[in-house]
Amino acid sequence: MIFKNRHTLKFYITLAVIIALQACNKDETPTYAPPEVADVNVDFYLTTPDEANLLTPTTTGIFPLGTNSNFTINVSESTVYQEMDGFGYALTGGSAMLMNNMSSSSRSALIQELFGSGENSIGISYLRISIGASDLDATTFSYNDLPSGQTDVNLDNFSLNPDMANLIPVLNEILAINPSIKILATPWSAPTWMKTNNATIGGELLPQYYDTYADYFVKYIEAMAAQGITIEAITIQNEPENPYNNPSMVMSAEQQKTFVRDHLGPKFQTENVATKIILFDHNLDHPEYPISIMNDAAAKSYVDGSAFHLYAGQISNMSLVHNAHPDKNVYFTEQWIQAPGDYYADLRWHVRELMVGAPRNWSKNVIQWNLAADSNNNPHTDGGCTECLGAITIDGNSVQRNPGYYIIGHASKFVPAGAVRIESNTSSEFPNVAYKTPDDKIVVIVLNNSDVQSALNINAGEEPITVTMPAGAVATFVW
Repeated sequence: MIFKNRHTLKFYITLAVIIALQACNKDETPTYAPPEVADVNVDFYLTTPDEANLLTPTTTGIFPLGTNSNFTINVSESTVYQEMDGFGYALTGGSAMLMNNMSSSSRSALIQELFGSGENSIGISYLRISIGASDLDATTFSYNDLPSGQTDVNLDNFSLNPDMANLIPVLNEILAINPSIKILATPWSAPTWMKTNNATIGGELLPQYYDTYADYFVKYIEAMAAQGITIEAITIQNEPENPYNNPSMVMSAEQQKTFVRDHLGPKFQTENVATKIILFDHNLDHPEYPISIMNDAAAKSYVDGSAFHLYAGQISNMSLVHNAHPDKNVYFTEQWIQAPGDYYADLRWHVRELMVGAPRNWSKNVIQWNLAADSNNNPHTDGGCTECLGAITIDGNSVQRNPGYYIIGHASKFVPAGAVRIESNTSSEFPNVAYKTPDDKIVVIVLNNSDVQSALNINAGEEPITVTMPAGAVATFVW
């Protein structure tokens, strides 16, 4: 039929609508299900750089798989890589102080949100703490400080007292919520009387105190255990090639090898200390540091693996270390976000390099620096970091969630300890990493690494989907 004018066309359209409505039960309102919305069993959580979505459960932007040329993520459960230990932050003494100064109810609610397993929690499963002070404590201290000129080779004056006010009480509250959380402990410096310069900044460990310092580690682990706190692992020195922080201590690869092989390793063995020994704990521009130590068979026998930061070097260097000694583990233990920060750039870089890049290069964990600071980036030592933005900002009982909260949360909330990384293909536009959890869920974390909104396909089990992601957004998919 050919309509001569728009009025005739309008008449027939109206008539068709009336006939259709009369055919329906007039007491029922016709329903309309948009065909473009996917009815699939995939959970979709989204964070966007404009902060309109912050780890937000999302139902829009996910469609049945269409025929198109989009990049497709294919996940293979049959190809399994490393088992994950967890995701989290450095719980510095300053972080603990800010939390401990909150009201009991506010602190309890925050600890539940950070470390709990409920829908409103992000499920942090790994913490890094300092042995003695880090630069994000209010003051420098060790557990065996003495007046100038005195020594204590038997460590008779060893005491955890400097951490009894804040760190240990907060850790015990966390353990009440999550008793299986893993804790890595790291010294920023040995007690000053053990050092070449008798100072908190720089200097080296005097060779005559290597055995005493090994005893110091044992005493620390035993004293923490007496407080109900199990130390999963230690690194021997934070940033051993950085003499500028306060506190800090320099330790060459040769010195660390001697200390582990001839002192710390045998001491742990003699004292039946199960805590893991992890090497290096510094930048990825020097992968040869831990490799050279593990090339010594005696030293390697005491070592669980190596730890890294990414203030220099390439994340792919973790694979160089793994490939050199595939029977040993690698860990990612520190990366800051600089205050005041750039939400768009910080979200993209940290997800691409750390949350995707580190696990795809064999890391068993990802730890950011650091959990909490106040709005002035305090506390810190004199000479400590003045621009380190916490994952959360705490002022009194007020809590602000910063980019680091969501960066880690996209993994920690969905990928518990014991999950395994599995195969997924990746691209420069959509870097991603996939896991299988102990309860047989598949988790895929994806970044839109472009400057435009883009669509991709995911072969999510038996229900492939197409997803639209805003520029710079990160998403976690669970099925």
